[in-house]
Amino acid sequence: MVHNAYDSFQLLKDCPARIDAVESYGSKLFAGCYDGSLRIYSPESSGSDRSLPSELHQESYVLENTVTGFSKKPIVAMEVLASRELLLSISESIAFHGLPNLETVAVITKAKGANAYSWDDRRGFLCFSRQKRVCVFKHDGKISLRGGGFVEVRDYGVPDTVKSISWCGENICLGIRKEYMILNTANGTLSEVFPSGRVAPPLVISLPSGELLLGKVGFVRLLRSPYPLIQTIVLQNIRRLVRSNNAVIVGLDNSVHVLFPVSIGAQIVQLTASGNFEEALALCKLLPPEESSLRAAKESSIHTRFAHYLFENGSYEEAMEHFLASQVDITHVLSMYPSIILPKTTMIPQPDKMVDISGDEASLSRGSSGISDDMESSSPRYFVESEDNEALESKKMSHNTLMALIKYLQKKRPGIIEKATSEGTEEVISDAVGKTYGAYDSSKSKKSNKGRGTIPLNSGAREMAAILDTALLQALLHTGQSGAAIELLKGVNYCDVKICEEILMKSKNYSALLELFKSNSMHHEALKLLNQLSEESKSNQSQTEVTQIFSPELIIEYLKADNLPLCRTDPMLVLEYSMLVLESCPTQTIDLFLSGNISADLVNSYLKKHAPNMQGRYLELMMAMNESAVSGNLQNEMVQIYLSEVLDLHAAKSAQQEWDDKDHPPERKKLLSALESISGYNPQTLLKRLPRDSLYEERAVILGKMNQHELALSIYVHKLHAPDLALAYCDRIYESVTYLPSGKPSSNIYLTLLQIYLNPKKSAKDFAKRIVALGSFESSDTAKMMESVLSSKAKGGRFKKIVSIEGAEDMRAGLSSSTDSGRSDVDAEEPMEEGNSTVMISEVLDLLSHRWERINGAQALKLLPRETKLQNLLPFLAPLLRNSSEAHRNFSVIKSLRQSENLQVKEELYKHRKGVAQVTSESMCSLCNKKIGTSVFAVYPNGKTLVHFVCFKDSQGMKAVSKTSHGRRR
Repeated sequence: MVHNAYDSFQLLKDCPARIDAVESYGSKLFAGCYDGSLRIYSPESSGSDRSLPSELHQESYVLENTVTGFSKKPIVAMEVLASRELLLSISESIAFHGLPNLETVAVITKAKGANAYSWDDRRGFLCFSRQKRVCVFKHDGKISLRGGGFVEVRDYGVPDTVKSISWCGENICLGIRKEYMILNTANGTLSEVFPSGRVAPPLVISLPSGELLLGKVGFVRLLRSPYPLIQTIVLQNIRRLVRSNNAVIVGLDNSVHVLFPVSIGAQIVQLTASGNFEEALALCKLLPPEESSLRAAKESSIHTRFAHYLFENGSYEEAMEHFLASQVDITHVLSMYPSIILPKTTMIPQPDKMVDISGDEASLSRGSSGISDDMESSSPRYFVESEDNEALESKKMSHNTLMALIKYLQKKRPGIIEKATSEGTEEVISDAVGKTYGAYDSSKSKKSNKGRGTIPLNSGAREMAAILDTALLQALLHTGQSGAAIELLKGVNYCDVKICEEILMKSKNYSALLELFKSNSMHHEALKLLNQLSEESKSNQSQTEVTQIFSPELIIEYLKADNLPLCRTDPMLVLEYSMLVLESCPTQTIDLFLSGNISADLVNSYLKKHAPNMQGRYLELMMAMNESAVSGNLQNEMVQIYLSEVLDLHAAKSAQQEWDDKDHPPERKKLLSALESISGYNPQTLLKRLPRDSLYEERAVILGKMNQHELALSIYVHKLHAPDLALAYCDRIYESVTYLPSGKPSSNIYLTLLQIYLNPKKSAKDFAKRIVALGSFESSDTAKMMESVLSSKAKGGRFKKIVSIEGAEDMRAGLSSSTDSGRSDVDAEEPMEEGNSTVMISEVLDLLSHRWERINGAQALKLLPRETKLQNLLPFLAPLLRNSSEAHRNFSVIKSLRQSENLQVKEELYKHRKGVAQVTSESMCSLCNKKIGTSVFAVYPNGKTLVHFVCFKDSQGMKAVSKTSHGRRR
């Protein structure tokens, strides 16, 4: 957009000769005329003021001196090289003159016939045009009268004679024919800019800021990269454009004008006042670095005014972009949305208060821009009148305006949330180290690090975060973005709970309300709401949507959420609300207890009180997950529950006379499995609860846990009549780690079963006595027990043959000679009765034939009656003897190998003992390189390396020290 970047002023007029070239030297003006003379002008005030500045004055100039015959031909162009105190001129050729006396010091003969030139003082490059060529020279030494010190760099061809030339960075701007072109010095290509007109010749000058000043018919054009039009100044018959220290000199036929630059600040004011905000922002970037604070203030105010303009004209997203760039407080933007409710503690500015940007304009120097002062205050107002407020409010709450607001708040949010979080963290740390001064305000939220609820006045960042999140949530809900609102609440947020709760309840957006409660650790309110919605869903099945969304499982999911460690922080809350859905979701609830690491004892006691029917299920799952993590008390509790279920089943069936001890319903299978696999229960307590005439298999398992193996085996043999179960019991005990005190297998358990088979009557007596001793029955029941155990009839045809035992004394002697380790539970037996005992010979033979490798053969043979036939013992003795012979043979081979190895080692020892070390007068120590002489020496294993014994000890000590230090470094 066109604006005043330069002010034009006429320095001199009515020059007697046509002016072909102009230049400034300090405050003086050089005019090269057509007659070859050089006229020197100075300001009128120079006569009285001797301390003249080195800049052109904005006043009339008068002739000070005329140098006649300065050049034989008309002066085409000239330039003052201030850093070198030289005047460069072009006439017949390019010449250099000393200043201030104007004596000729050098002439470049190769530039003869040149008609235009340009000098780059920074790089020392000189370019000039000659006919249809453009030459580039580089200053490479001291200037001499013959042009020494200049080296030709490159020569370019152009389509026509060059009329004006100027460096433009590393490229060259040319005025050819009636147009302007840019010459690329890297590749020699030409690109057109725009025509100069049909009459006036093209004139070009490069400004220090990188701008180009180009002349056209009747005016001057100022271009800024990428060459947009900025200003037009009307002047007639322009012949030369020259850059000076503080201005641009425009040479006409008989007069000289100067373009004084308008300050950038004043230009910014012009553009802002005329509503050209984009151009004003672009111009702000040209402010000097030392005015960075001023530049930031100007940019912010311009962005704000531009945003208001765009907002009122319907460009909402662009307006928010400028609000974002202005760094204006978000409350200023939110004040434009009166329907959005914000926390009451926040002071919201009125929307009609336009941000004033004119406060700092007084500090911007405008120079002599010629712009009236009232232009600055003539900025248009872009707000509608009061009678249109209702329409404006409706417009501001439209979908497009809210979408623009959402994008604006989402872009502002990360920085504000980061500041709020840092503020909360610093506050927590300050509290932890005791640096908090004074107690928290009573209205301050407990969640100080999140800025919840009523925000403390001293929490600026969290207050701003609460305003932002509360507004953002409302904007999302107004635009129907419930999913985005829920995602906002799931993360770290500072939404005002009271305002958002009221809005969400009114809109029945329960999912978002739950997330609001969750993010503010209001778990009791969230669970209460979930339970209420779940109950409403059950009572009104017609509301299918509610039934599908708010099911009882949602309570479990809430309590089980990974980001809410409720099971660790508030287990009683978890137990309280899990009981509400335990009946409808038993598996999920118990899984919650297990996965939440809630104390098993706490859950068990809570279930025992509120849901005893689920107690066993919970303990079962606990055992299935990790038995070692379940305490002995809970294991005992679970077994007691299983036993109670079996006893209830036994009582019910016994009352109907339907109980059969051989049946194994699911409850009994579960109890037996628990008794066998669990080790943490109290067997004494369970044993007292068992009935007298049933559940013998359970009694056997419990007795086995009490290491009463003989009693357990007696039950398997005499009460259950199950030799296979007795054998399986022996196998289980044999393979069990608990039965191996020495870590080696023992055959005592099989010998115990063998004795029960060989003397069933005595084992039955012992069973009855020891059962009474263990407290399982009263003494009055002993007779019944013995009668039951000693019944002569076997059930199920299990006993095939009963024979009398003779030679009981011999058998007793054999037992007494056996080692103590071979007898576990029968070490203190009474003398066995003779003549009345019966032997279960078939079971004995089966046991010996099937478990021969686990039984001590010698002890087993001593226990067998004399009448036992060897032929019946063949399945036992044959593999036993074969195994014994094989073992003897293997051990013999091993012994021979050991002896052979021993002989080889001895031979090796003798060989090493025969080694000889020869020490002569020339023998040297390999460590200290001194002669061994008569000192004590040591020989290395190779037999050749000799060292002093002292040196050897020292070296060993150094190795030990180095190893120790290396280990410490590790």
